[in-house]
Amino acid sequence: MKILIRTFLSITICFAFCGSISPQSNTIVFKGALIYPIAGGEINNGVLIIKGGKIISVGSEEDIIVPEDASIIDVSGKVIMPGLIDTHSHIGEGDGGDASSAVHPEVRILDAIDPQSDTFKKALAGGITTVNVMPGSGHLMSGQTVYLKMRKGAKTINDLLFCENVLTEICGGLKMANGTNSLREPPFPGTRAKSAAIIRQLFIKAQEYKVKVDAAKSDPTKKPERDLEMETLLEVLDGKRIVHHHTHRADDIMTVIRLSQEFGFKVVLHHVSEGWKVADEIAKAKIPCSIILIDSPGGKLEAVGLSFKTGAVLEQAGVEVAYHTDDGITDSRLFIRSAAFGVRAGMSRQKALEALTITGAKMLGLENRVGSLEKGSDADFIILSGNPFSIFTHVEQTWVEGKKVFDRSNPDDLKYAIGGYEVFRGDYQEVHNCGGDQ
Repeated sequence: MKILIRTFLSITICFAFCGSISPQSNTIVFKGALIYPIAGGEINNGVLIIKGGKIISVGSEEDIIVPEDASIIDVSGKVIMPGLIDTHSHIGEGDGGDASSAVHPEVRILDAIDPQSDTFKKALAGGITTVNVMPGSGHLMSGQTVYLKMRKGAKTINDLLFCENVLTEICGGLKMANGTNSLREPPFPGTRAKSAAIIRQLFIKAQEYKVKVDAAKSDPTKKPERDLEMETLLEVLDGKRIVHHHTHRADDIMTVIRLSQEFGFKVVLHHVSEGWKVADEIAKAKIPCSIILIDSPGGKLEAVGLSFKTGAVLEQAGVEVAYHTDDGITDSRLFIRSAAFGVRAGMSRQKALEALTITGAKMLGLENRVGSLEKGSDADFIILSGNPFSIFTHVEQTWVEGKKVFDRSNPDDLKYAIGGYEVFRGDYQEVHNCGGDQ
């Protein structure tokens, strides 16, 4: 009986919500929703038109002409906003550097990610469509991050990459860290000062390597021997690879700022538990911050100064702010809630929405493709049951490049939305109650 009821409900939801999708047309129109395009003000009774994986147009019903051959989906009473950008995650069950050194700039997390891991399904249930997957933070340089598009049905890592050719293109950033994580027995540093000295020395070596490469020009006989560590750091020095830097305490934040100014690399500060203490200094340095919120006690001592007000303080100082999950620190399914906490602590609603979308896209250098709903952008968006910052709101559907990749009305997808913390390992029990799912 329960199976019959669930099947009937799924069919009913599909007829009510999916609309009539013509197999002859690849133009899809979503009508009637409240749309937050992020690139502009909210649109009541909005229309979103997509085709070929791209956004064709977005606007109000009065201003948009719907193509005659388009498939229409009625989303009245729903909310549509861009797919969420998680600037710092560890989904994919990969690993990074080992204990042989405190610095591993040559290590690529993409070489260790399982693209078929169900951890991606949990993130899709949270509305995440773009993710920056990191190696760990136990090293001063943990290795190269990778920017992934959460496409459904991926078989290899190439199916998820933003870049087209991993051999010739830069597909992510560089993960660095300071603070207590890397303070261990040799070859790791034992102090914060030694940590900074190791990084400074490595960048000086990279500068010297760059001089040799530049002097050789196009003459292969004069080029220095290939060095994977140095090649990565050259990309950093040339501004082609963004540094994503784990840091918590105010003094550690200032150390990162000094290093970035000394060597001129682009950096995004991650976590910044005590960023509210040095907000003006961060703003003066014009460095963006990707922050995290923890809603329960615990964790490392250096993060004891973490505050819900960090987003608001940084916003008021003029700092670009995004949120991230650091999954599994914050469950990917609860990502949107982080910005809601920020609003509760004084962050403006608009900046909080941007912190989930376009600001994170800018931190990854992907703002021309994702993070907003505007003509020419990738058709990555989510359909919500209501106000994005309400605890009663669910992500009902997630779309990536014009394809539906998560549907809460589908029992196979629903389990990743409501299952246990490790639902991707089969930790799931069906919930039957009179009030619907929980």
